[in-house]
Amino acid sequence: MPYMLLIIEPTGQRQTRTEAEGREVYERMLHFAGDLKERGLLLGAESLGPLANAARVQVHGGKPRVLDGPFSEAKEMIGGFFLIDCATREEAVAIASKCPAAEWCTVEVRNLAPCYES
Repeated sequence: MPYMLLIIEPTGQRQTRTEAEGREVYERMLHFAGDLKERGLLLGAESLGPLANAARVQVHGGKPRVLDGPFSEAKEMIGGFFLIDCATREEAVAIASKCPAAEWCTVEVRNLAPCYES
């Protein structure tokens, strides 16, 4: 069953790291992804850019409304994700607990499912 591990980090956290610290964190995440890939569990993984480059889109009455980032009310942002395929929720949680990002932010585990199912 596919699960998404969402990396939810405090807004601005990346800017608090030195370049060397940022590279070290990124290398740890690449190693984690490589391990998942070797084990046949990784379906996809990406890091997401900063909120300054983001946009939020809503359509009301057929008219789109676009709000460009950064978003002043945002305290957290989705910094990236891992899409994995494993047998159970427990296995997905165990994998998430080994994700290096869990040391400095939250890793949310979500199964993929149609929006009309609970």
